[in-house]
Amino acid sequence: MHLNDLHPAPGSRRLRRRVGRGIAAGRGKTCGRGHKGQKSRSGSGAGAGYEGGQMPLQRRLPKFGFTSRRSRFSDEVRLDQIEGLESELVDLALLKAAGLVGKRARRVKLIVGGGLTRAVVLRDVIPTRGARAVVEAAGGRVE
Repeated sequence: MHLNDLHPAPGSRRLRRRVGRGIAAGRGKTCGRGHKGQKSRSGSGAGAGYEGGQMPLQRRLPKFGFTSRRSRFSDEVRLDQIEGLESELVDLALLKAAGLVGKRARRVKLIVGGGLTRAVVLRDVIPTRGARAVVEAAGGRVE
């Protein structure tokens, strides 16, 4: 057996329809495109999503997603990042000075990430329920 002996199974490949080869071929003259109109012209046709002037589906459906304006001034801090600070009082000014939150931050949320082994006092920092439990278990408090 050689490469030139390989052929597809009989009937598995249909021949391409040859259009525009005269009336005897059955697809002459308009070549199956009908008379006039947008779809009869070469190189044209409606674009993807076009519905003939009706408002397309992607424009009828509502946009989704939302970006809160508050999020530009919010930041998050993990418990293990607070563990690395020397101060017992943790507030917004200390976190900005340590570079843990952005300069524009007005709200800081404390989330659970790692552990806390020493007592800290949180001021101007909003802990999640789990983070509050870890802080209080270590002997700290939230003001």
